[in-house]
Amino acid sequence: MQKDLLPFEKIKRKILTRKKSVSSSKFGCEPDKRPVKELINYGVVNIDKPSGPTSHQVSASVQKILNIGKAGHSGTLDPGVTGVLPIALGRATKIVQGLLKAGKEYIGLMHIHKDVSEHEIYTICNEFVGRIMQMPPIKSSVKRIVRQRQVYYFDIIEINGKDVLFRVGCEAGTYIRKLVHDIGQKIGSGAHMVELRRTKAGPFNESTNLITLQDLTDAFYYYKEEQNEKYIRFCIQPVEKAIEHLPKIYVLDSAVDSLCHGANLNLPGISKLDSGITNGDIVAVMTLKGELICYGIAKLDSEEMLNERGLALKTEKVFMLPGTYPRIEKTEHID
Repeated sequence: MQKDLLPFEKIKRKILTRKKSVSSSKFGCEPDKRPVKELINYGVVNIDKPSGPTSHQVSASVQKILNIGKAGHSGTLDPGVTGVLPIALGRATKIVQGLLKAGKEYIGLMHIHKDVSEHEIYTICNEFVGRIMQMPPIKSSVKRIVRQRQVYYFDIIEINGKDVLFRVGCEAGTYIRKLVHDIGQKIGSGAHMVELRRTKAGPFNESTNLITLQDLTDAFYYYKEEQNEKYIRFCIQPVEKAIEHLPKIYVLDSAVDSLCHGANLNLPGISKLDSGITNGDIVAVMTLKGELICYGIAKLDSEEMLNERGLALKTEKVFMLPGTYPRIEKTEHID
């Protein structure tokens, strides 16, 4: 098994079938076949953030390029930090809350303030893997209290004198600059971060259609001026990409519209689901075409969802518009 994986990347799920069904071709649309006009207002771009602007400024630039009403980024990067910055478009902006809690990966350069043996560097860095206690830096957007955070891995790529090139995978909300500072304190010499790049943010990484602002500008030009959809379709990914890290439940067509109105999901509406879901997990609810309907909190484990009756999921955020699938009236007879 590859070592440098975030927790969700290690999970291998199986599909459990509860009730076989096929989705009607009359309603909805497979995510990859959505019209570009809809993607622009209901998709996600994986921006390679440059050094200099704030994450908010990059998000505002995306909004301006695409001429849309709103856009929202997932997980702030400091102005000097580069790399993966997923930005949700239009009515997809609600998805960023699901991404904010996803694990992150960074590659950074740490400078140690005195000569230290490589053995000591490896030993001390390894002590910062697992649960750590961290005080947010003075310049931060959260209250300055000691918080517990999880570091999944801290791998040293190369040591050149006092400079240490490293890769770290961590829980959302972990401050890498502060992590480097704390390692320096533990070494006894002090250390500071020279450079940092984010390489993963949940399901987004450097291999998932990572683009620059200029790429997006050019793609939008070709789409608007030359009716060429090829490049804009590469740049804008369906909103479903942003929930690839979540376990999923697939529902019958007859259950879709009530979920679009905010109803909770009961067991009779489920067609199939991922294994490994536990009570309390955040779970994405999908159509049989793979469209995101909503996400919510699981109220049963996967195996319990194979039962006949019960509440499967409490709906939290709804994405699909009501009326996308027909409303099915059901009459229940109670003896």
